[in-house]
Amino acid sequence: GASSKHIKMMGDKIQAKKIAKENGLPVIEGSEGGVTDIAQAKELCKEIGFPVLIKASGGGGGKGMKIVYKEEEFETLFLTAKSEAKKYFGNDEIYIEKFFQNPRHIEVQIVSDQHNNHIHLGERECSIQHRHQKLIEEAPAVSLSDSVRETLHTVALKAIASINYDSIGTMEFLYDKEQEQFYFMEMNTRLQVEHTVTEQVANVDLVREQLLISLGEKFSFQMPRKPRGHSIELRINAEHPTTFAPSPGRITGLNLPGGLGVRVDTHIYEQYTIPPHYDSLLAKLVVHDSSRKTAIARLKRCLDEFIIEGIHTNIPLFKRIVNDIDFQQGNINTHYLEHFLEKNKEV
Repeated sequence: GASSKHIKMMGDKIQAKKIAKENGLPVIEGSEGGVTDIAQAKELCKEIGFPVLIKASGGGGGKGMKIVYKEEEFETLFLTAKSEAKKYFGNDEIYIEKFFQNPRHIEVQIVSDQHNNHIHLGERECSIQHRHQKLIEEAPAVSLSDSVRETLHTVALKAIASINYDSIGTMEFLYDKEQEQFYFMEMNTRLQVEHTVTEQVANVDLVREQLLISLGEKFSFQMPRKPRGHSIELRINAEHPTTFAPSPGRITGLNLPGGLGVRVDTHIYEQYTIPPHYDSLLAKLVVHDSSRKTAIARLKRCLDEFIIEGIHTNIPLFKRIVNDIDFQQGNINTHYLEHFLEKNKEV
């Protein structure tokens, strides 16, 4: 993996934002660093305008992150975010950013070796989330103009080269579709759960490449001119499909989908017991096909074949989403799921 120097450098969200800004990447309006004084923080929020997002400097996965819509909510959520940040990351430093109402979450896969070679393997769409945890990821991203896509790749590579990065990594951005403007959020100095969709469209084994890079080798592939078709990943979780309550227990029946263009990464098996203290991720269902439309069709077939008995999973939720016209047309953003659940309350 990445060196301890780069993990420390980019793992600190405030430091990462500073590096991005120095390299010309647009960053979200907010505090210049960590904030400790509540009164000063309130004044900053008034200046940039509510709603705002309070985030943990050393955080991730939605922990230590609070959306503040009104000034009177600020103090309580400020203290809650600091407490969560300390609990989960051992660091209660937090910072503030402007909160966007309907952005998309797009990230760029970076591959760098120890010979100063830096390339990208395209971008991923990670907009469909629940409580800041990604549920559906796609490669390439949906409905990006060629100019925006090219600029996104270029600035990501520039930032990576500036810190002499030499491993696998991901640059994450918020994208405002109306303004066709993207903003740097953070960098992950590791392989991510959703790296599988990039592997499918780039035809590259990223785990293998990371090992080769760590041994001092150059990466062993040429960058394709454009992605090979379209890939979609669903995170199959052990949770109720409407309440999202955790669902520990024993798996009494299991059938995994298969066939051309289908990949299932999982650790579960029939009679496997999910303990009450666990990560809810059971499996990653990944499909690949020549286009997004045919990939969705393949996804529908796989969801019908995917059977997990004895516990609740979010498979029924995904069956509804893949039939949703907004999903099919790519009308998605980070608030897609809450809007989808609201309009489908009666289902």
